[in-house]
Amino acid sequence: MLSFFRTLFARTESGGDRGERLARAWLKRERAFTIVAQNWRNPRDRRDEIDLVCRDREVLVFVEVKARAAGALVPGYHAVDERKKRALRRAIQAYLGRLAEKPRTFRFDVVEVSLPKLEAAVGEKSSSTARMKSAAGNEPEILHFENVPLFSKYFRG
Repeated sequence: MLSFFRTLFARTESGGDRGERLARAWLKRERAFTIVAQNWRNPRDRRDEIDLVCRDREVLVFVEVKARAAGALVPGYHAVDERKKRALRRAIQAYLGRLAEKPRTFRFDVVEVSLPKLEAAVGEKSSSTARMKSAAGNEPEILHFENVPLFSKYFRG
């Protein structure tokens, strides 16, 4: 009976979680970033979240990860609209305010992860569920947009 409840309430990885995991691994492997924090939330307002806080040598980098299905109408970069930017500014200001030693410089990046579309397996017939697999040979595509404008040039944190 206990196993039934575990499977009932087991957390499955969503597209956003998978996108963040892939982006984190890619930034470490391809860009040699050091991950400082992930999914950091402002203690005063839990709605404000920063997906990844990283170090790129001496630069503190705040990263917003946007996972999208391949061929999505709105690319991840453009999904970071003015409303999202306001929330990110609040979260980043709160993060910087909690640091004992302020970083000399910081920036904001967007990582867009295009996840391959899922399609039903050909030749598999199941009455209860359709088995899903990713399209053959498709790997997630990761685009990294560095130094995306977020603050005015006079902002000093």
